[in-house]
Amino acid sequence: MARPSAPGPLALVQALVNTVDLEEGTDALDTAEGRAALGVGEADAPAARELRESLRAACLAHAGHPPHAEVPALGDLLARAPLLAAVDPADGSARLTPADPGSLTARIALAVALGSLDGSWRRLKVCEDETCRWAYYDRSPAGRGRWCSMEVCGARAKMRAYRARRAGQ
Repeated sequence: MARPSAPGPLALVQALVNTVDLEEGTDALDTAEGRAALGVGEADAPAARELRESLRAACLAHAGHPPHAEVPALGDLLARAPLLAAVDPADGSARLTPADPGSLTARIALAVALGSLDGSWRRLKVCEDETCRWAYYDRSPAGRGRWCSMEVCGARAKMRAYRARRAGQ
């Protein structure tokens, strides 16, 4: 059983990271349907892939793992999508909004910014299993979750560790 999705705007980040299935070797950004689900045109797919892998690297870091590959710095990619403070003249309330609300990078930048403010961004992690690397939201009390699914990836890791111990006896 997979973990529930990330809260609020971080669900978009999770959805983007999870557009690639490493075990199956499929990429949802290769299909019109997969791109449409994220509001990405075919011409924007390469930039979405670049953003996805930088997000994966950041989520690996949240879980205490080194990046899986050399990727552009997430901060550099998000800097291309400025955020603005929109102030309501009627009541003076303010909210953060992307300068270009149609841009995937801008929507991701907003999600990361909001998640950073409430601390939820650090709980978006990537599965420790190198053949999986699925993004999940760590809801464990101590924030030390390691796998996207204890029933699948966690069980595999524990079985590998058990077999390694048995082989060493």
